Amino acid sequence: MAGSSSGIVACLTAAAVGAVGFLAYQARATVPASLSGRPGPSASHAPATTKAPRDPRNPAALPSGSGTGERVVYSVDDDRVWLVDDHNRVLRSFGVNPGTVDPPVGTYWVTSRSNAVTGTDGMPIEHVVRFTGVDGVVIGFSAVVGTGADTTAGSVKTGGIRERREDGDAMWKFATIGERVVVIR
Repeated sequence: MAGSSSGIVACLTAAAVGAVGFLAYQARATVPASLSGRPGPSASHAPATTKAPRDPRNPAALPSGSGTGERVVYSVDDDRVWLVDDHNRVLRSFGVNPGTVDPPVGTYWVTSRSNAVTGTDGMPIEHVVRFTGVDGVVIGFSAVVGTGADTTAGSVKTGGIRERREDGDAMWKFATIGERVVVIR
């Protein structure tokens, strides 16, 4: 009887270790690259820092050189976002208020989302769409809930790219996990 009991215990132990290993793998696979402490495969930084060409007659038009296919395009120089469908049609374009830390020019993918949280500046925010991080500061789009003073002028480093609530709703519907985000000058 002792031999069969030890066999059962060994099998249960092996199954438990396997389950813990599997759960650890799943947890590691869902951590945003910005929080992993090392650069991940979710970012492809472009070495060029020249500004993407613009249409001088229509400053809100999608800049050429911002890629093709379905994507979010964010211009750090113009503080503007374009939601672009898979046929390169602009579904929506809107101005934003950036945080104190800008993402580098490059291509990223949405790594995590939160329906409602408190921003690093203490403001309640909703429809948070994160896509990268810079020096420990998480970068993403969000909308302030209710009315509140903009507190980004303080000493806290913030990566929140703030949208109006209706624009945040559109971003939330469009930019799901894995959606491409192209950052341009």
